Amino acid sequence: MTFRPGWVAIALVATTVPGIGPGVREVLSHDLKFTTVELTELERGKIVKHALDKTAPGEIAVAGAVRVNATREKFLNRFRDIVQFKRGPGVLEIGRFSDPPALGDLDALTIDKNDFDARACRVGDCGVRLPAETIRRFQREIDWKAPDADRRAVALFKQVLFEHVRVYLSGSSDRVIQYDDDKRPVRPVEEFAGILKSSAFLGDLVPGLPAHLAGLPPRHLGGAEDFLYWSKETGGFAPFITVTHVTIARAADGSDVITSKDVYSSRYFDSSLAVTIASDIAGTPDAFYLVYVNRSRASAMKGAFSGLRRAMVERRAKSSLEDNLKLLKLRLERR
Repeated sequence: MTFRPGWVAIALVATTVPGIGPGVREVLSHDLKFTTVELTELERGKIVKHALDKTAPGEIAVAGAVRVNATREKFLNRFRDIVQFKRGPGVLEIGRFSDPPALGDLDALTIDKNDFDARACRVGDCGVRLPAETIRRFQREIDWKAPDADRRAVALFKQVLFEHVRVYLSGSSDRVIQYDDDKRPVRPVEEFAGILKSSAFLGDLVPGLPAHLAGLPPRHLGGAEDFLYWSKETGGFAPFITVTHVTIARAADGSDVITSKDVYSSRYFDSSLAVTIASDIAGTPDAFYLVYVNRSRASAMKGAFSGLRRAMVERRAKSSLEDNLKLLKLRLERR
């Protein structure tokens, strides 16, 4: 299953659907704008989906839901095994970081010129998202005349990625705050803050979760599970490499809330958030409702012709969302 890291994914239940807690019901009807017709179709076992209003230029958001005839515990156990859970044609490589992370966690990640052409990378003109000082390191620390230059560049990229993960987990002020690969700098921390602000319902479901996502580890959320994983996935014109931070928490009504935060994306997305909430159906122990919501921001969705590009991306996102929900439902219901 290939859920884009950085999307908001929520396993919830709805307004007119039986057995849903009031907190989740409010999210579905008020925040995610599910209509009465959609909720009725959801109750009947159909997959429902729609686009959400954007809250900033360059933002794409879609939501979908499905009833799954399996236990919530089965879903959670599958999700915790993220390497197997995300395996699919769109995921080329994937691995989970150890606790604490180690450079060797990236050994299985392969990097070629389609992933990152370090020789051609310059500040303001680079094929992947990197800060200016990091881009200069590749020109300063690699002897491009040496026969092993490309191998050393790959090793440096993995070192840079590992350093970024380590600094992120430490909560240090040295964390990456700007990418300088293009003429227009990207500030992922600010973009994520905007996405988080647009997802205020997270704090209603799990108090403290927004602060946890904004400032790990000083604001660590009690009782939550956290882990990071990396992946190389297909998309656009070339593969992209990501690092995702997953948090699994318990909502006040007993639902399980999973967030997947984009820590790094080498291409395409400036920032993104994914939330998954699994909520049991009262009186039906072997079923739950699953809702998936995607909210991401991308510089390519800004400027001239952005409306046309956004419409095309939204159509693809909704189509992919339906395919993913259908596949997950089939996998979980398989005995």
